[in-house]
Amino acid sequence: MRPFLFRAAVTGVALWIVTRMVPGIAFIGGDSPLARVAIVFAVAVVFGIVNAVVKPIVRLISTPLYIVTLGLFHVVVNALMLWITARVTQRTTHWGLYIDAFWWTAIKAAIVLSVVGWFLSLVLPDGKRTRR
Repeated sequence: MRPFLFRAAVTGVALWIVTRMVPGIAFIGGDSPLARVAIVFAVAVVFGIVNAVVKPIVRLISTPLYIVTLGLFHVVVNALMLWITARVTQRTTHWGLYIDAFWWTAIKAAIVLSVVGWFLSLVLPDGKRTRR
């Protein structure tokens, strides 16, 4: 449970950084700073669930596009996962992730999220190493 919470927190930080760097994507809802942090964490958990459930299916279906584009279609798949997360959180609650347009905003956000996630994975421990 602890690695899941840590990973969700790291994803939340990455998503928060993305909302600061990419115009057109934002967190909506929450009046207090604590509520905003809870919304960021909840959106990160929803994003993790979407990645765990939907992404493998989309990857399997789009394998030919991965091959033809030499892996660049991965950016579109990540943008789709962000868009699905935004739709799920917006349509089911009054808070969540807001993306104004799929094509450019979600694509830019997916690229920035990949870079930020990669950097955070380099800087932060992953929890798989044993303590001595």
